[in-house]
Amino acid sequence: MSVLYRLLRARRLVKNGHSFYVADVPKVTEEHRLARRAQIVAAARTCVIEEGFHKTTMADVIRESGLSAGAVYGYFKSKEEIVAAIAEDALSTIDELFQKILATEQAVTPLMALEAAINHVVAVAERPGGDVTRVAIQAWAEALRNPAIMATACDKYTVLRGNFEAVARRAQADGTVDPDVAPEYIAQVLLALIPGFVLQRLIIGDVTPSTYLAGARALFRS
Repeated sequence: MSVLYRLLRARRLVKNGHSFYVADVPKVTEEHRLARRAQIVAAARTCVIEEGFHKTTMADVIRESGLSAGAVYGYFKSKEEIVAAIAEDALSTIDELFQKILATEQAVTPLMALEAAINHVVAVAERPGGDVTRVAIQAWAEALRNPAIMATACDKYTVLRGNFEAVARRAQADGTVDPDVAPEYIAQVLLALIPGFVLQRLIIGDVTPSTYLAGARALFRS
C-alpha cells in the first residue's frame, strides 16, 4: 500500500475554484457514536410504544430518528437488534442498582431488594421518552415466536434473577432468611413479582409501588 493511498484513506480531496487540495476528514468521536445510538434507540422505543412491535418497521425507526437509512443500519441491522438495545439500556441500570445494594455493609433482605427494584422500574418507566415497560410487555409476547428476542430476554432476566439470588445468599448468611431453602428458589419467586407488578400497572392501572410492596411485606411476614 503506497504512502499516497494511506494518506487519501485518512483524508479527502476538496476542490476549490482553482485546484484540488487534501483536507482532513473529521473523526467521529465515541461521544458522537453513543449519542447517535441513543437517538436511534429512543426513536425505536417511541415507535414501539405508539404502534406496537409488529407494526413498527425499520423505515418507521429511520423516519422517527431523523437520520439516514445508512446511519441507522450502520448501528443496527434489524429491529430485533434495536429491541435488544432497548432492553440493554433499561436493564443495565438495574444491574447498577444491585451492585450498590450488594456493596453495602448493612444487612440486606430480599424484601429490601424487591422494594428497590420495583421503585427503580417505575422511575425508569417515568423517564422522558416513553414508558419502556410497554416495550417489555410486547417483547415478552414476541419472544415466544422469535428466537432472537427469546435469547435476549432469557439473557437479561437470567442476570436479574442472579442478582436476586445473590441477595438471597447474603440474607441467608446474615440469618434473615431460612438457610435450608436453595437461594435460586427464592430468586425465582422474587423475579416473578416484577412482571406481575408491571402487568397490573399497565393493564389494571390501580397498582402502585406503595400498594404492591405493602402486600409483599404482609406476605413475607406471614
